[in-house]
Amino acid sequence: MDLLTVDIKHAGYSDNTEVIKNVTLSLKPGELVGLIGPNGAGKSTTIKGIMGLLPVMDGKVEFAGARKNFAYIPEQPVLYEGLTLWEHLELAAAAYEIERKVFVPKAEELLKLFRLTEVKHHLPGSFSKGMQQKVMLIVSFLLEPSVFVVDEPFVGLDPRGTKDFLAYLNQARAKGAGVLMCTHILDTAERICSSFVLMNAGGVIARGDLAEIREQCQLPKGSLLECFDKLLENS
Repeated sequence: MDLLTVDIKHAGYSDNTEVIKNVTLSLKPGELVGLIGPNGAGKSTTIKGIMGLLPVMDGKVEFAGARKNFAYIPEQPVLYEGLTLWEHLELAAAAYEIERKVFVPKAEELLKLFRLTEVKHHLPGSFSKGMQQKVMLIVSFLLEPSVFVVDEPFVGLDPRGTKDFLAYLNQARAKGAGVLMCTHILDTAERICSSFVLMNAGGVIARGDLAEIREQCQLPKGSLLECFDKLLENS
């Protein structure tokens, strides 16, 4: 059963402005689907549509189960000025009704993994961009959602942070979670994604795993970047 199905006929920010159209995708347990496209392709609008944040949308977004169990990791961290890192985690745990006996060891494990234990009682407003991004990652992993929606997760992360993030994400996928990841870093996407949805000018121009994308482009040995460049030329 799909964890997430998206069928957006058209959507935008006002009645007379259509930003995306005919966008369909699905996400199965264990999948990591890369949402790929140049600036202005409609990736961020698609993500907002999935999250129910668009004022104008004709379409359908369905999550498996009665409750929308997803975590969104934005490109720009969203943090509360007056809360420490630990208080951010406590707030997330309270909002999702995570018992304290479960919350505390899980939070401590994640803080250790991302090397933020020593600053857990500090205000994240003083952190670097990479450290703030790690806070968002910790909150999302703490919630253990069935669907992760991730927007440009590698921006600001150092190589070790990227490695830790991908390792933990793979653990979540092994337990049945699915990931929809928007990224411009195509060499990394080619290596880690199980399939791709390629967008341009507000619509989907190709979808499938790398072999299927290569077949659509008639580039049997092409990289994801080479295939994408050819699709853009022909679209």
